[in-house]
Amino acid sequence: MAQAEGAAHRSLATSRLELNLVRLLCRCESMAAEKRGPNEWRLEKYVGALEDMLQALKVQASRPASEVIGEYSRKVDFLKGLLRAERLPSSSEKALANQFLAPGRVPTTAAERVPATKTVHLQSRARYTSEMRSELLGTDSSGELEMDVRKRTPADEKHSASELDLVLQRHQGLQEKLAEEMLGLARSLKTHTLAAQSVIKKDNQTLSHSLKMADQNLEKLKVESERLEQHAQKSVNWLLWAMLIVVCFVFISMILFIRIVPRLK
Repeated sequence: MAQAEGAAHRSLATSRLELNLVRLLCRCESMAAEKRGPNEWRLEKYVGALEDMLQALKVQASRPASEVIGEYSRKVDFLKGLLRAERLPSSSEKALANQFLAPGRVPTTAAERVPATKTVHLQSRARYTSEMRSELLGTDSSGELEMDVRKRTPADEKHSASELDLVLQRHQGLQEKLAEEMLGLARSLKTHTLAAQSVIKKDNQTLSHSLKMADQNLEKLKVESERLEQHAQKSVNWLLWAMLIVVCFVFISMILFIRIVPRLK
């Protein structure tokens, strides 16, 4: 009975933690969709709290399914990446970082038809694209830009569009030129790498052949040394036997000489 009550208490605590996480996640998504000032700090703090709650939810005994936790982690990572992208200096870097963000796939609440993070992703992409266009045209993206747009005539809009096309074409040409240069450098690097690889391969073959020849010469030297040693031993043996034979012959000759030759009176 006590074990069942403890399990129910843990399940209730886990459900309460998940409920708080979902509520804070919805709040963060709504704040991310709104226009925030440069001194806004609450969203960053909320996202930090979300990360702590998610870590606590992962270590719970009766935690949700791995797919649900993965979706929570995906949304928290999206919000963190969105905050990092907003801190980048230029709109082009923001737009590039925004392209690598992965929004959630499942709505956070049942009232949502489309995941809020996906909507925030589209809004931020459109905002950064508008900022890039404003930087290219040299205009301001604040309320003054909206007033200028209202005051423009169709001819001005057509002229601005043509200027924008020229700027985009120029940037596209620069990007293509840079891509060609990078491709040429890559080809040159590949050629030098293959040449160096061929030289290293030849050097390795030469070194292997030299080592093989050195091993063969060493084996031949050992064989010749053994033969020379055996030959030297044989020569010494024959000389010793010859000296023994000479000594014996001299000894026998002296004895015979003493026996045969009479003694002097």
